[in-house]
Amino acid sequence: MTEEAVQPRVRTVRTSKSGLKFSISSFLLIIFCSFLLVISTFIQLNISHLGIPAGFFSGGEVKFEDYIRNFNLIPQVPAVIFIAALLGRKFGLTSVIIYILTGLFVMPVFALGGGWKYIGEYGFGYIIAYIPAVFLTATILKNGFTYKNIIKAITIGILTIHITGIVYMLLIAAINHEGFMFTSGWILAQSGMKIIYDFIFSFFAVLVAKYARLVLWLYM
Repeated sequence: MTEEAVQPRVRTVRTSKSGLKFSISSFLLIIFCSFLLVISTFIQLNISHLGIPAGFFSGGEVKFEDYIRNFNLIPQVPAVIFIAALLGRKFGLTSVIIYILTGLFVMPVFALGGGWKYIGEYGFGYIIAYIPAVFLTATILKNGFTYKNIIKAITIGILTIHITGIVYMLLIAAINHEGFMFTSGWILAQSGMKIIYDFIFSFFAVLVAKYARLVLWLYM
């Protein structure tokens, strides 16, 4: 094979790794991903899973339906991981920052409303954590969408969101002089079973983003 035949293939690979360049199309994609975060805030996925009923240990009568637990998942975290995987570090950060600034200063796109006073809400730590989570997730995936990198990226991204959210909540709870029962119950509700489902849905979200990048990079 001649050198002239090899050279175009090298250029093609470099272009695919460079990611999206700023254009009207990429700007619209950034806005779409910000809107995707808004949509994911107000969606609840009703998931059924197996669980051990309280009567199992007390010796009481246990029916089959007692083993079924329902969990309502708000898929914001998988949406954040998807954005990081799809847009990369620079445009992914731009998308989540637009979402956060919109909620603080433009319109109530957060779960409990909006406005600058929302920084005093217990859950705002999860939202502000989207910024480092996107940065870390996109940085890892920049090295390739291997299964090892995907698992590493979503693990670090998800833990960044939940740990930051818990620390922020504890800070607000301390300011408001909330007790142990409140804080422990809040953490269990926001970061208990939810972490498992965040991991599962984020894994599939990255796979979708992986193949969406192939299409978008070719046609944008």
